[in-house]
Amino acid sequence: MNRRIRWLGIVLVACFALLFLQLNNIEVRQASKLAASKNQPQPINTYTLPRGDIYSSDQVLLARSKHVGGANGYVRIYPAATATLFAGVTGYESAAIVNSTGLELEYNQFLSQHNSPAITIGQLFIQQKVTDDVILTMSAALQKAAATALDGRTGAVVAIDPRTGAILAMYGNPTFNPNLLSVNDRAAGLRYYNKLVSSPVDPLLNYPAAVAKAPGSTFKVVDTSAIFDQAPKLANETWPEERSIVLPETSGKTLQNFGGEECPTVGNNLAAILLQSCDTAYALVGQKLGAEKLYTEAVAFGFNRTPPIDLPQGDAAKSNFPQPQDFVGDIPGLMKSAIGQENVTATTLQMALVAAGIANDGVIMAPHLMDKIIDDQGNLVETYRPHAWRRATSPKTSAAVRQLMLGVTQNPDGTAYGEFPSDEFPPVAAKTGTAQINAQGCGTYNWLIATAPAGKGETPKIAVAAIVPTPAGPGCSNDATGAKIAGPVVAAVLQKALELEK
Repeated sequence: MNRRIRWLGIVLVACFALLFLQLNNIEVRQASKLAASKNQPQPINTYTLPRGDIYSSDQVLLARSKHVGGANGYVRIYPAATATLFAGVTGYESAAIVNSTGLELEYNQFLSQHNSPAITIGQLFIQQKVTDDVILTMSAALQKAAATALDGRTGAVVAIDPRTGAILAMYGNPTFNPNLLSVNDRAAGLRYYNKLVSSPVDPLLNYPAAVAKAPGSTFKVVDTSAIFDQAPKLANETWPEERSIVLPETSGKTLQNFGGEECPTVGNNLAAILLQSCDTAYALVGQKLGAEKLYTEAVAFGFNRTPPIDLPQGDAAKSNFPQPQDFVGDIPGLMKSAIGQENVTATTLQMALVAAGIANDGVIMAPHLMDKIIDDQGNLVETYRPHAWRRATSPKTSAAVRQLMLGVTQNPDGTAYGEFPSDEFPPVAAKTGTAQINAQGCGTYNWLIATAPAGKGETPKIAVAAIVPTPAGPGCSNDATGAKIAGPVVAAVLQKALELEK
């Protein structure tokens, strides 16, 4: 018996040695010859194959393949009614550019033709080529409401379900027509592509997730949370009624309230300075909190991190709050950062997530666009499972901040009072923001974030953020505000979202 085992071992070792030699022969000695062989398998031209469809949550077709013949047998069709509405999210799949972006790239392994999964042993021998369809969390009706509200202006809107992280709308302008990139005519496709990338504001960027601007006073939601979380004594502080304050460590330089207003005009507590959005008071809040506490709170809300949204790398940008060491010897910079200016930047997605965290007991759910994937027989292939991204703050703090944000819309002194009439809306918790584009104060980034229903005992179902810049330049106006410019946009989207939720 031992002798047989020994001989078997020798034979196996010899087989492995021969296999090793043959592998080296093929991979080293004959590699060039085999690579040049006319019998070498050629890469598959994926543009000769159909792809799966993409649908909105309300079953509106957003992308499909059409057979047109020729060298590239299929082109991607984006129905005219929704092509520009969803372009920033769907991206494009183009033989002319030889490129894919957006969800076309993110879910390419499902959309492109592939072997059907083998569930049984028998299916291993009868696998078929299939494509899968992607169903989004986004509503075509809500996306249209966002585009209509922006009315052709540059800007972005994000609506999210704070309970799950499902993106309900994500629209940005400028946008583009993906049909003009998906053509087989390479010259025409390249002409349109070059026109897009040479634009001052690149329409190929997913504006809501990839473009970060100064968030202005919407950042005061983070400041206020930091007070409750890290310096609760400041919640009972009283604040001076000043139009402007002298910045420390400067030769008399001042920081003024927007428009030179005096505030708080009613009371001088935390509730008053938030609902009236007092820059002078919140600059002092930043100074008293200190850089470490503000930075910690900003990171807890997702700043300096890329939101884990299901888009290709680079389609979502980090929002920024400077690190504590950046403020060493720069207390004025810290005070300006506390009011969402200086070097603070945020994407529209990030500010929607801030609102969502306040709405969802302090937990920010991971944002996502894919609801489910089904095969061409309608069978479920994959479904998204909601999960938390960050614990931004405690349930107690989020409830307290949400209550203060109600004052912004319900108190006659609130900066968004009248934007959400009680006969049309449930209680809305909101925060406005108006960030200066330049030092002269001409041209602003106009923001508003909101969540509803936010009344006592209610569970918020929708969180919305919008930015609508008014550009700086000759003759520009400096009377634009977050409430005036972005307020109606958020109101229209919030109203439609709540209507669809019923």
